[in-house]
Amino acid sequence: MKLDGQRESENVEDVRHSSGGGGGLGGRGGLRLGGGKMGIGTIAIALVASYFLGINPATILGALGDGGPLVQQTEAPRELTPEEAQASAQDPGARFVRQVLATTEDVWHAQFQQQGAKYAEPTLQIFRGATQTACGQGEAAMGPFYCPADQKVYIDLDFYDTLRSRLGAPGDFAQAYVIAHEVGHHVQNLEGTSEKLHQMQGRVSQEQYNAMSVRLELQADCYAGIWANQTQQSKQIMESGDLEEALNAAAQIGDDTLQKKSQGHVVPESFTHGTSAQRMQWFKRGFETGDMAQCNTFSQRNL
Repeated sequence: MKLDGQRESENVEDVRHSSGGGGGLGGRGGLRLGGGKMGIGTIAIALVASYFLGINPATILGALGDGGPLVQQTEAPRELTPEEAQASAQDPGARFVRQVLATTEDVWHAQFQQQGAKYAEPTLQIFRGATQTACGQGEAAMGPFYCPADQKVYIDLDFYDTLRSRLGAPGDFAQAYVIAHEVGHHVQNLEGTSEKLHQMQGRVSQEQYNAMSVRLELQADCYAGIWANQTQQSKQIMESGDLEEALNAAAQIGDDTLQKKSQGHVVPESFTHGTSAQRMQWFKRGFETGDMAQCNTFSQRNL
């Protein structure tokens, strides 16, 4: 992936030096499904926690509960000292995140402008270990996630080590796909799609709600594909093997693959993100068409 010379987004908060965070999955900071955090590893957090940490998925699900969004006051990240700001500016991981986020800004500004709308840029927070969000407590073990309540993407950069070493998805383009997927959730939030899903909670069975969650996640994958398509057209950032890196990452975080690794068998009715094949298919659809209209997973009978 060629990012040399690409601009860096100013919408990145690096709070790795702050004293915020702490706490666990239970209690006041526990995550809730529905209006809470969305992302590659959050709605399916029970599966990921089981695989990464050896925690019983039922324990995590019990902590999640079945309520609506958990909104709480969050403290603004403290201003970095000059030394910390310099360290963040020079940190390769933080610079990579800022550059990738900038490419998503360029893509979605153009896409929204074509529709006669204005794109509101999200903020991306880099944290370490744990952080407070408007959706509750965020934990590194959840993987990257998006919080609709504060319109922020959250990522602990150590996740990239997990992506490479434990999930078998190496490569910088795989890492960029993760960010593009979470920004896809931000696009859904601006469109009102995620709120419509939240309103369904409690009105349909859990199995039906899970099925709609799959459609939400696959659409975010498709939007990530649009990002790759448009960024390649305008900036030619992709190198040989980059597309394969993204597709492999999509495959490694499919519900069926994660369930096989964590519990040895697959429970389709519990899927919340889609199978490996589906995630690859919808990323490719966005990448090959570059058309938001082709990403309407909710209108498709068969995914």
